[in-house]
Amino acid sequence: MSDVRIINVTNLDGIWADWLLKPDATLDETEELVNIVKVALLTYALADVEDILPNPDSTDRCGWWGDLDAETIWDGWPIGAKLWLLKRSKITPAEAREGSTLARAEQYCRTALQPLIEKRICSNFDVTATRGSIERINVLVTIYRGAARKIELRFQNLWDEITIKGD
Repeated sequence: MSDVRIINVTNLDGIWADWLLKPDATLDETEELVNIVKVALLTYALADVEDILPNPDSTDRCGWWGDLDAETIWDGWPIGAKLWLLKRSKITPAEAREGSTLARAEQYCRTALQPLIEKRICSNFDVTATRGSIERINVLVTIYRGAARKIELRFQNLWDEITIKGD
């Protein structure tokens, strides 16, 4: 089964996603793997009970309702990343009490993408988080299918409003 290409569209109403059509008005199905990565990283994963939530007055561990039956429906494949836990985090170095924010961003991405290897959708991936500015973390995700093919995605503002720069 094919998947459609999802693109970000910016207009006066803000930023939203839409399906991309080819010139012949059929759906563009060329970026199935890109869509899987976007869903894996841009969907909220359920926080563990011991995770520190961004809002100390909330008990909402977020997550996707479909993960309640993930073991049955998706063969144990939970959807999403815990990047939302960084929403109100300061960008801290490795020696900070809570550890490096960059390392946590990388780990959250790796955990969300690991099922792609387990389900043999890709052969490998690399994740690199860097500080983009005083208030921004950039994450570069490189997905490999075999030795030669790769797809790179760059993500910014992981704890604010998640946006995608380029494909």
